[in-house]
Amino acid sequence: MLSERLSGVDRAWLLMDRPTNLMTIVSLIILGGALDRARWRALVAERFLAFERFRCYPAGDVLAATWVPAPQFKLDDHLSVVSLPARAGKRELEALVGELAGTAFNPTRPLWSMHLVENYRGGSAIVTRIHHCYADGIALNRVLLSLADGARDAQRPAAPPASSAPAPEAASGEGDAHGGLVSDFLFGALREGLDLFGKSTELLEKGLYYALHPAQASAAALEALGFASELARLGTLADDPPTRLKRDLSGVRRVAWADPISLEEVKTIGQVLGCTINDVLVSTLAGALGRYLEAQGDEVSGLTIRATVPVDLRSGEASEPSMGNRFGMVFVELPVGTRHPLERLYAVHATMQRLKGSPQALAILALMSLIGSLPSPVEPPALALFSAKSSLVASNLPGPREPLTLAGVPISQLLFWVPQAGSIGTGVSMLSYNGRVQFGVISDRLLIPEPAALVEQIGEEFNRLVLLVLLGGVALKG
Repeated sequence: MLSERLSGVDRAWLLMDRPTNLMTIVSLIILGGALDRARWRALVAERFLAFERFRCYPAGDVLAATWVPAPQFKLDDHLSVVSLPARAGKRELEALVGELAGTAFNPTRPLWSMHLVENYRGGSAIVTRIHHCYADGIALNRVLLSLADGARDAQRPAAPPASSAPAPEAASGEGDAHGGLVSDFLFGALREGLDLFGKSTELLEKGLYYALHPAQASAAALEALGFASELARLGTLADDPPTRLKRDLSGVRRVAWADPISLEEVKTIGQVLGCTINDVLVSTLAGALGRYLEAQGDEVSGLTIRATVPVDLRSGEASEPSMGNRFGMVFVELPVGTRHPLERLYAVHATMQRLKGSPQALAILALMSLIGSLPSPVEPPALALFSAKSSLVASNLPGPREPLTLAGVPISQLLFWVPQAGSIGTGVSMLSYNGRVQFGVISDRLLIPEPAALVEQIGEEFNRLVLLVLLGGVALKG
């Protein structure tokens, strides 16, 4: 693989790394039996390393970053086998995942690792860490699931997406006459942005025009897509109110996951109440956060905080795994201070309805691409501005509907944890698998020392909503 430049969006995630807040996506596959070490290694070599990017590391300076093939790549540098103590259970595995989540990568090697955990409840588990600059959660979820039995065809990499292509070379002669490197840079950034939005063909001629008129390029591109006003509106949002979720970070991570919730129950509740599955899950999270914060001494009555929610922008793209980050983000208001489950659910539903059709996700993706294409000193103030608007990251990924096996061993649970950025130190993930929804929480220890206390509230909050529906709308107390 030849060296290629990181896209603006991928470089933006690379720049976000902080010692106290690593940009690492963490996944956990829990298996119902013992996984053979040799078969696991062979699967990783055959399917995971089919994606050449995992043999590369990002090397950059103040202006750009490039994917560089590791000169002496060794798979065993990225694979480890650990054994939990006898009678180890969920808390011990949570502690291990948290420790790994807060561990930085060696910057001279590809930024990923896998740990095969043996002796977990008579079975095995696989903890995978991958830096966010390689790809987003949707892409990495597909890549990891390609290790499962029956997924041999799915592991073949798709053609490199436009977002990871290097900047185009300047047209001979004419580029220098109209600004040289500056016009070429703007044309590259503009074309990358247009490719991300699936509009490169119809707007190519306009892109060429703006490449030759750099003073007009950025403003015209944003105005054409209606992003300028949305970014301005986001910039005027008030900072999120102070709670224990807005404290300084230590860099030490804590992880927990809740007992799975029936996806059919979530779907049924949503249908009965005229809401979506996502409405029900987000409302459940908001209620659990409110009860947890109140139990920790925060005043939550009437309180609303925001969650940064990733939005997949791969519509129309083939389902094969591919590298790169192709998602935007929206700010979702969480009525954590609203106690009644129905009132809270309909408040979340109204928020989600307002966001439908909003350019917010595309606008933030455009901003990320722009930030990642500019000198690195631009990134910290932009990151501080937007991270102040939110208290946590909440991500919802669809997973396989049917049960899977890996090297013949049943996969019993799938989980993942999203990284946060800037001053945000808490992430909540929701992943559906085999008819169940799995909540996972990751947080800095100074914010939520024991995430298990929060995940317990998630199940209880969902049960309150179910009970309320069964009782026909009778108000709950307490």
